[in-house]
Amino acid sequence: MLDAAPHHDVSGLVLDFMQMEEFARDPFVVAEADGIRIRDTDGREYIDGLAGVFTVSLGHGNRAIVDAMTAQLQRLAFAPPLHGTNPAAIELARALLDFAPPGFGAVKLLSGGSEATEAAMKMARQYHQQTGHSRKYKVIAKYGAYHGGTMGALSAGGGWERKSVFEPLLGGFLHVHPPDCYHCPYGKRYEDDCGITCAEILDRTIAAEDPETVAAVIMEPISISSAGFVVPPREFFERLRETCDRYNVLLIFDEIITGFGRLGTNFGADYYGVVPDLLCCGKGMSSGYAPLAAVLIQDHVNRAFLGRAEERVEFHHGHTYGGNPVACAAGLAAVRQMVELGLVEHARQMGERMRERLVAMQASYPMIGTVQGAGLLQGLVFAADRQTRAAFPTEIKPGKRVERAARERGLIFRCGNDFVALSPPLVATRADVDEMCDILDASLAEVQEGLPG
Repeated sequence: MLDAAPHHDVSGLVLDFMQMEEFARDPFVVAEADGIRIRDTDGREYIDGLAGVFTVSLGHGNRAIVDAMTAQLQRLAFAPPLHGTNPAAIELARALLDFAPPGFGAVKLLSGGSEATEAAMKMARQYHQQTGHSRKYKVIAKYGAYHGGTMGALSAGGGWERKSVFEPLLGGFLHVHPPDCYHCPYGKRYEDDCGITCAEILDRTIAAEDPETVAAVIMEPISISSAGFVVPPREFFERLRETCDRYNVLLIFDEIITGFGRLGTNFGADYYGVVPDLLCCGKGMSSGYAPLAAVLIQDHVNRAFLGRAEERVEFHHGHTYGGNPVACAAGLAAVRQMVELGLVEHARQMGERMRERLVAMQASYPMIGTVQGAGLLQGLVFAADRQTRAAFPTEIKPGKRVERAARERGLIFRCGNDFVALSPPLVATRADVDEMCDILDASLAEVQEGLPG
């Protein structure tokens, strides 16, 4: 166990999306973790209902992954990426292609989600250059999306909260409104035969821009960011696939969050039954034990990058730590364990249990507008009026209130102003799910009681 909590001077740190002056007054410093639980330096224990950040799918302190990394460190910690590769990278690539939907034949290994989305968008542009469509350069994304923090990924992202201070960003990026069936930007109701207006608008956007200038569309199967929690209808992606095929536009799935069993399927592509041309993945790929990400590449795309050295058609992109042997050893151990333990199916079953509990809460708390999600990514969207779906006044922030109440009770999860979402490690048991839901239930009761009116 931990000794008496030390005083932490965090003044020299700059944390992600954090106001450091405020954070330094009462810093949250995690010191230990095991399974689905973490402990801070004050000795307080919390259920990790966010899997770190949708990442630690196999739980903290996973001995098989630690042993695989240790063994790799003793053999080879770094291989020269400008000259070749290493056995761990080769094995991981094969395991990823076996785990992926059909048609993927190549893998670009990277270190993080931003690298993966940047690489995919660059690959889309180079692909069209090398297949006789050099005017194709535009990338269409959606408002509210988050594709990473580097400049290209940020330009594709659609949340002003993350990017407005850096503007102007890169050119060639367009945005459409999200396929959000609960807060439809077009004033439609899915249950009233909306005609999947969101997909029609995207189709019209490509046509209006001139299809010969559009290289790719990048979308998350399910998106969760400070801008909101959006679960598109299945028909949206079916229509999007048809649109991209018709206009010779590459479809990129950003599966940094939704990949590796999170939705109760191997990937979000499997959940929706739609296969993209490029699939970006990371986070759960190594279960958080090492920085690791990848772009999975469909065969028909990969063929455009094969040829003689003097033709210079290879993908002109690289990172120092892409294919790092220690990271790849972690990823290989994680993917193998996921398959051997049947964790994808387990996530589906535990997700069903969690959803049952959340639906029961909806009946008890008027502040809950809807329950949505898939697999072990389930959440609540709050509404001031369930019938009209009207949001709470800006200053209320029910999601933030519920998150604070839950943390006091020992549970951490993702929240925005108007939603909360549970996304625990895939190894969570039925008892774990019930404990998380019990804490959430108590937190909702506290917040509902304190809401004005």
